[in-house]
Amino acid sequence: MSDRLFGLVVLIASVAYFMAAANIPTGFLVDPLGPKVFPRLVSAIAALCALLILIKPDAEPDWPDLGTWFRLLLALLVLIAYAYTLKPLGFLIPTAVAAGVLSFQIHARPLPALLTGIGLSVGLFILFRFVLGLSLFAVPRSWMGG
Repeated sequence: MSDRLFGLVVLIASVAYFMAAANIPTGFLVDPLGPKVFPRLVSAIAALCALLILIKPDAEPDWPDLGTWFRLLLALLVLIAYAYTLKPLGFLIPTAVAAGVLSFQIHARPLPALLTGIGLSVGLFILFRFVLGLSLFAVPRSWMGG
């Protein structure tokens, strides 16, 4: 029963997310794919996963312990903070911090987590900015005199 309830909640949330993406304004300078494609893609994948859970739920799901719930909450808070700091701080710093914290949660070793955060930040910036042509700022605009 819990899997079906979860699947239904995810399905409703994914439909709402898909519909909310329609309200994203398209500005004068638009990225090649447009601002609506990625949220709609995420919502479509979430809806497919929710349907799979609804159709074939786990007979006896194992719920995580309290420590795991805490780590999930921490990850959620890190991602929310990431979303709010991305514009004022540029791409590199928030991405490095978020990726480093999440990496540390996966395997609690500080140096590899730090290197993972920095590597993902720089690698994703190069991919998004130069390969996909997205208009990202690497650092805060104020650092560049603007």
